[in-house]
Amino acid sequence: MRKWIVITLLFGLLTFSIGVQEYEASGGYGWGFKKNTDHQVPDVGKYKEILEKYGAYYADLSGDKNIYLTFDNGYEQGYTEQVLDVLKEENVPATFFVTGHYVKSEPDLIKRMVDENHIVGNHSYHHPDFTILTKEKMKEELEVLEEAVAKVSDQQHMQYMRPPKGLFNEETLKWSKDLGYTHVFWSLAFSDWNTDKQKGWEYAYDQVMDQIHPGAIVLLHAVSADNAEALSHMIKELRKQGYSFKSLDDLLIKDNIPKEIYGL
Repeated sequence: MRKWIVITLLFGLLTFSIGVQEYEASGGYGWGFKKNTDHQVPDVGKYKEILEKYGAYYADLSGDKNIYLTFDNGYEQGYTEQVLDVLKEENVPATFFVTGHYVKSEPDLIKRMVDENHIVGNHSYHHPDFTILTKEKMKEELEVLEEAVAKVSDQQHMQYMRPPKGLFNEETLKWSKDLGYTHVFWSLAFSDWNTDKQKGWEYAYDQVMDQIHPGAIVLLHAVSADNAEALSHMIKELRKQGYSFKSLDDLLIKDNIPKEIYGL
């Protein structure tokens, strides 16, 4: 079974904002930070303390030259299969945050993600603003999506969630932790989701290379033709620069056990 079992046992032993601009949501915040090109983890200001309080992540802060690829999949545009082909060829793990619509419409792709050892993350079933929901409604959104994924794949549990639209507050961070989930935001992203405004694979490649930094959690949208074409180029060049590609499971294991044990 997946590494989530290992993580559970180990725990027992022991964005210039892209995607969503920084603003006060109806019940909380929109994830955001100042975009930088100095190859450092971006400063997320007041959010850092809040995320740490509830065990949420936006980057690997260890300084290690690791990269964590994540994709948001709300609907299919025909490029996810190409993305999976590249990941398989390059032996790179990724996490796909999916919605109920995606699971219902693309069960074969969900199954392939799991069969090829990627993680399927929870992006909610209906993609609502969690900050205006009750805890019970938020729980329902997460559980229904988890059950849907379990019906079409061998992944029976979910460890990671990404809130719809990047909207959050202290309550939703606490609730998700209470429900056994780890919030995962991002430290690198760009305007890639608009399928009518694709700018060519070189643009996507340059955006990632300009912002890359040790410990980056990269948010890409699988509806982007640019991303699908650029992915192989990104992976190859980043490896030349000394970066390694890791899964979110690796991040949690590393972050929650002594370095002496993790290094064995």
